[in-house]
Amino acid sequence: MGNNIQLVLGGARSGKSRFAEQAAKESGLDVVYIATATIYDDEMQQRIDRHINDRPSHWLTVEEPLQLAQVLQQYSRVDNCILVDCLTLWLSNVLMAEQDQQQADPQGVKSFEIYKKDLLEILARLPGQVILVSNEVGQGIVPMGELSRRFVDEAGWLHQDIARIAQTVTLVVAGLPLQLKN
Repeated sequence: MGNNIQLVLGGARSGKSRFAEQAAKESGLDVVYIATATIYDDEMQQRIDRHINDRPSHWLTVEEPLQLAQVLQQYSRVDNCILVDCLTLWLSNVLMAEQDQQQADPQGVKSFEIYKKDLLEILARLPGQVILVSNEVGQGIVPMGELSRRFVDEAGWLHQDIARIAQTVTLVVAGLPLQLKN
């Protein structure tokens, strides 16, 4: 089948995860679901539980908040489909880990740029199908706060970089998919 990368973008509650899950089902391949979320509170637990209940129980679920490139490399096969939900949660996790490392050990910081470089290099080499879900966050006002602005900037640049190498890019709004690249 070869490398096939699909980027699915959308706002909160846009239907992007449902669209991506349907695409994974329709692939006819074994699905590996990579969850990047971490549980910080009851509301996040409820969101995660809703996602778990919405997807088929026979899908292999791998929870990985930081080492996305390594997990993609580990699980990608010619005959499977990997669904990553979602890149913006992964970005948040990496930026927060970078900030925590900066405070604890400024010399030992692994920057987001390194994580991103690793991800982009791995995506270009994976043998199977990969569906990446991400929140489109750049359509609102510029946020206050340095970390919030960096998050929006990094998300936008990450989306652009992945869109360049993806075969398909879909924007989902109100549950309706709009093909941006096919």
